[in-house]
Amino acid sequence: MAATDVISIALERNWSMVDNAMQGLSDDTLNQQPNDQSNSVAWLLWHMNRVVDNMIHTRLQSQRQLWVLDGWYQKFGMGDEESDFGMGWTAEQVAAWKAPSRDVLLGYYEAMKASARGYLASISDAELDETVMIGNESRAVSDLLGVLVYDNVVHGGQIAYLRGFYGGMGWHR
Repeated sequence: MAATDVISIALERNWSMVDNAMQGLSDDTLNQQPNDQSNSVAWLLWHMNRVVDNMIHTRLQSQRQLWVLDGWYQKFGMGDEESDFGMGWTAEQVAAWKAPSRDVLLGYYEAMKASARGYLASISDAELDETVMIGNESRAVSDLLGVLVYDNVVHGGQIAYLRGFYGGMGWHR
């Protein structure tokens, strides 16, 4: 088993949970904030995917993000700032954010899953020990992938929780 298999397994299990949680949610439910200090399901999914795009493309491969290259920012009706993925947003910014159509939201999610899968399939165990520069700091590839898994699991869990909050028990198969 390759070391990246553990990362892939964690991501796949999380994505499976998110896939199940997203089934049957109405646009209203996707955009509903449980209170003015919390994120909607749509915002959480957008943010989770922006983190994947940033980590896989910018941080690990020194490439442009699919957010810009594939025009996702236009489909979302947002700017092309690759550094804007929701970190540090105020409650007012989150409340003002308008989600795109369900198809666009899920399209970006599918594109990010495919991109992460491709990247993980392309790297060797030895490459996990290599370092990349993040600002003035040198970070191991394995450390950054750990952050990616952590972020996905946290936000995937939030999406799953909100699914249960809005729809009750029994949604998870």
